Amino acid sequence: MYSATIYGIDGILVTVEADISDGLPSFDMVGVLSSEVKEAKERVRTALKNAGFRIPPKRVTVNLSPADLRKSGSGFDLPIAISILCALGLIPAESLKSRMFCGELGLDGRLCAVSGILPAAFAAREKELSGIAVPIDNLPEAQAVEGIQATGLRTLKEAVDWLNHPEQLGEQSTVPAAEKQEETEWDFCDIAGQAAVKRAAEIAAAGMHNLLCVGPPGTGKTMAAKRLPGILPLMDEAEMLEVTKIYSVRGLLDQGAPLMKKRPFRAPHHTISAAALTGGGSVPKPGEISLAHRGVLFLDELPEFSRTALESLRQPLEDRELTVARVRRVCHFPADFLFCAAMNPCKCGYYPDRSQCRCSDGSVRNYRGRISRPLLDRLDLIVEVPKLTYEEWKSGEQAESSAKIRARVEAACQIQRIRFRGMPIRFNSQMSGRQVKQFCPLGEKEEWFMEQIFQKMGMSPRHYDRILKVARTAADLEGEERIREEHLSEAVFYRSMAEKYWRGEEEYG
Repeated sequence: MYSATIYGIDGILVTVEADISDGLPSFDMVGVLSSEVKEAKERVRTALKNAGFRIPPKRVTVNLSPADLRKSGSGFDLPIAISILCALGLIPAESLKSRMFCGELGLDGRLCAVSGILPAAFAAREKELSGIAVPIDNLPEAQAVEGIQATGLRTLKEAVDWLNHPEQLGEQSTVPAAEKQEETEWDFCDIAGQAAVKRAAEIAAAGMHNLLCVGPPGTGKTMAAKRLPGILPLMDEAEMLEVTKIYSVRGLLDQGAPLMKKRPFRAPHHTISAAALTGGGSVPKPGEISLAHRGVLFLDELPEFSRTALESLRQPLEDRELTVARVRRVCHFPADFLFCAAMNPCKCGYYPDRSQCRCSDGSVRNYRGRISRPLLDRLDLIVEVPKLTYEEWKSGEQAESSAKIRARVEAACQIQRIRFRGMPIRFNSQMSGRQVKQFCPLGEKEEWFMEQIFQKMGMSPRHYDRILKVARTAADLEGEERIREEHLSEAVFYRSMAEKYWRGEEEYG
């Protein structure tokens, strides 16, 4: 019979075989097993006894193949128990053909939910199996995969009765998926002033551009970042399944809402290790970078993160994919996210206000120098978040809501969908150098402007392309077909902030 193990974020088909023969009573399991799979024999033995099934005092051998693949997870309890009962003749072998079984057994024979059901269901469909049987709590997750019949079971006894008499299984009850609701807790209308930050956030959301906010404490950097998901375009069904698959592997799905409908927002603490950020382990699991796929990864107090953790971001920010290599297998984790970060201009946070800041010039340089130039080059938008005056804070002027901003973002994204139709990209930030030349043509006036900027700022080709991508998004937000000089000026302004804060700093990396 069939089950599945999870490696990375993919389900891999596993064949479960059981043999009962004469000899000294024993229960042996083989097939490169993790500790939780090895422990399954005690759970299975006790669950079978308490469910009313007696294992005769014979030699029981269970094999999980392929033998060179390490099996992990608690989902093998159910297929092991079913295979033993089939070997005893209590279940017809024909009823197991073309079906996958996943589930953990309690000692009383009840079936408990397990993680990774969604990739297991995808693996079953890929191998053209006819169905998958899972614990009832995992049923909504399995039903999210079209083209394969999902069955939810509550106990081992119910599973045996169903396999012997399929027509007697009661009506399948599922946990209704929660309807998507608009976020009201985090809204841009709550932020007073800071028009430049809101504009930068709008451009970042419309083109999925990376954003860095620099300013003293309490000016709204974190507030703006937390409101970014509220203005991002809604996910389509393919994106929902991609994100749900990652969260299913990590066991982070809400049983009341088995399909992720909101774009994720991840904000790890600055003490996080590089391994937790990128993912990994002996059996690789996705980290924070992959959990932010199709959403936002927010790093507050950016210079406080370890150098190793920050440098681990460089490759996924460029390739939008994370590769984790192990001896037996290589895992590819998706990492297509909007990177947003916030930092203070110095250790105390108040530079250049010398009435509050006591940091030396060397201390300021060292603090900013924790952000390497290669990582800095991967940030499309760098914006200052200045202190508000009392009049700005108390003006009482109603700021624009997230709903209005999202409407403009959605319109710009629709333009991009039409532009990139038939291509493996969705947003302006994902364009290659060749696509930048194709979709970001400049007129004579704009070409002359960029030539002057290129020479004055000493740009690299990477900087040049990133400026054009941001300018393309700014034009899309206004519904303009061609990039104008004001769009280029705005994009150059965001790039020039790097020169303002890091001019003369040593280039790391």
